[in-house]
Amino acid sequence: MEKNCEKIVAFFSRVSEIPRCSKNETKIRQWLEKRAAEKQWKTKTDAAGNLIVIVPSTSGYENSPVVVLQSHMDMVCEKKTHSNHDFTRDPIRLCIRGDWIHAESTTLGADNGIGIALAMMAASDDTFCHPPLELLFTVEEETGLIGASKMSSDLINGNILLNLDSEQEGIFIAGCAGGRDTRISISVTPLKITGENPEFFTIEVNNLLGGHSGVDIHRQRANAIKILVRCLMALDKTYPVRLVTIHGGSAHNAIPRFAKAEIAGTPDKVDEFQKIVKTIEKTVRREFKAVESSINITIKGPRKRTEGGHTFISHPETQKIIQLLLALPHGVVAMSQTIENKVETSCNLAVVNHKKDIVEIVASQRSSVMSRLEDITDTIKATACLAGATVADENSYPAWEPQPNSPILDRCKTVYRQLFKTEAVVDVIHAGLECAVIGATYPQMDMISFGPTIEGAHSPDEKLFVPSVDRIWTFFTALLESLAKENV
Repeated sequence: MEKNCEKIVAFFSRVSEIPRCSKNETKIRQWLEKRAAEKQWKTKTDAAGNLIVIVPSTSGYENSPVVVLQSHMDMVCEKKTHSNHDFTRDPIRLCIRGDWIHAESTTLGADNGIGIALAMMAASDDTFCHPPLELLFTVEEETGLIGASKMSSDLINGNILLNLDSEQEGIFIAGCAGGRDTRISISVTPLKITGENPEFFTIEVNNLLGGHSGVDIHRQRANAIKILVRCLMALDKTYPVRLVTIHGGSAHNAIPRFAKAEIAGTPDKVDEFQKIVKTIEKTVRREFKAVESSINITIKGPRKRTEGGHTFISHPETQKIIQLLLALPHGVVAMSQTIENKVETSCNLAVVNHKKDIVEIVASQRSSVMSRLEDITDTIKATACLAGATVADENSYPAWEPQPNSPILDRCKTVYRQLFKTEAVVDVIHAGLECAVIGATYPQMDMISFGPTIEGAHSPDEKLFVPSVDRIWTFFTALLESLAKENV
């Protein structure tokens, strides 16, 4: 590992010690503020909690254009089912296997901790010249670009923005999809059990790959919620299923890896239930054998249930929930008609949660064509309304439309070609990037996104390719030097 790369990984390791799930960015912001104070850099925070660190240029380059280095402070917090990791207090435990950095049974947080590390390293390193810098660290990116959408219009001064939140070295991202979440609420009436003595069964779907609901949606990975409701529907054809609880998924932008339901039943159905569930398991393993190799479905029980009392959801209301979850779309809805092999529109059936007398469902839609985003959202709303549910839109953000004449894009391509004697790829991404909402607040901003190679983001399989960190650093510093010398 090269010396500079070691320093960047050390920065990243320190960032990884600080809990920073979405809505819990206070400690990482305080750490960044402390680092800035040690360097005598000025800082500013807006009402949303976004942080700006103002870094003077290298001496002699004060008249160069101000460059904004942008990354987000939060991370997706996912863990394997056996993990006892507490994201509110435990550090992410890093391990290196060959050329890759992993975490132990959790998401790594390279999305976007490595962006934080790159920005802080660039500001701290005095071995190359750079223009005046504004380090922009946003909050709640992973919950729907919330921090960027609430960013004050006077927080930054620069007109060039380098977003450090892309995940494949050698590819410049110059556009992204827009998105919207839809929260569906369906009322249920918990019934106390009287006149009978049922027992309870727990069905679990786990060991799925999951992944990022934007950049991995075209891989056609299994959705744990969809598999769970297939099991419930199959069981209901044999015995009137009554839900006690149902839960699945954890984040709007992660393909669900785990789902669980508890149902009321009778002991004489044990063998039949086991047979049905095993049949579904064999079926979905066959269906997804080219994509997933470890899908696991279990049914446990029967057992008495005393904790929390004996309540369940009636059979008609259970059927309504099962049918709604079956009817809601998941996966690729349409491919782009203008860019070959690119997803245009998709939907992620992301979360289901049972809270007392409400079952809540979160669907997350993306599209590079805003009218198509409206259309798939309306489809979801109509489906939910047919089931008697209420719906509300959340976390809507626009698409970032590519600008073919972007000066910063041309500069990046030139620098990359000179360094590596090959052409960089320019692409658009089927995911939300903060460039879209920052551009809405700062329409004059010239933007580009890049970063080192990350695989498995938003899942415990997330890993960072170390050699790509070194290449990105080489490119990043050359680009900043090029921008510093523009007006000299």
